[in-house]
Amino acid sequence: MIEEPPLLTINTSRNRPSAQQVEALKDIPTGFLTDAMNGRGAMDYRIRPLSPGVLPSNMCGPALTCHCGPEDILAILGALDELEQGDVMVVATGNWTLSAVTGDRVMGMLKNSGGAGFVTDGLVRDVAGIEAVGLPLMCAGLSPNSPFAKGPGEIGFPVQLGGTTVRSGDLIVSDRDGVVVVPYEKLDDVIEAVAKIQVLERELDDDVANGLKIPEAIKELMQSDQVKRI
Repeated sequence: MIEEPPLLTINTSRNRPSAQQVEALKDIPTGFLTDAMNGRGAMDYRIRPLSPGVLPSNMCGPALTCHCGPEDILAILGALDELEQGDVMVVATGNWTLSAVTGDRVMGMLKNSGGAGFVTDGLVRDVAGIEAVGLPLMCAGLSPNSPFAKGPGEIGFPVQLGGTTVRSGDLIVSDRDGVVVVPYEKLDDVIEAVAKIQVLERELDDDVANGLKIPEAIKELMQSDQVKRI
């Protein structure tokens, strides 16, 4: 007979970015961050902002990961007790689509506990109440069906969602374009790369504002023998 698992398993060995690292990437466009990581790092396009224009889309904070089984939210409720100020709760459901994994009351408790936002590959409900809470929320869609808090669940372990691996302590950055995961161990490298990207982007913005029609490198290519016209 297989032994029944504990209702919750919690990994207490979690990394956490410094306040300086979080501040350095706050309000950085997600596109700049993926540029700094060789064009990678964004979650699947289906994980998108709930209520754009009503709820904020921008968040930047350390991930606190949860893994929930089908139709279950016990790990989410337990994670409220593990949450630190500024954490983003990242909830993997295995793309469960038959019930919601959060609603307005859980989002209210997340806000009261100091959370900075919520990201899930699952569905949510109680949109009007969530809008009143005011926290950023990224999800895969909506369902009014109710979940249960029965377990088993996991908190603080690596999870897979939206085509990405997220570990507690990775930095979650989002805006209207989507959600990007910056691995904890790459934070300093990404911060350094983003600073250079910002300079290049400002220069390109100025060039476009001043009438640039075609990038110089493309103009040279079009005039070279690497282009065959027939």
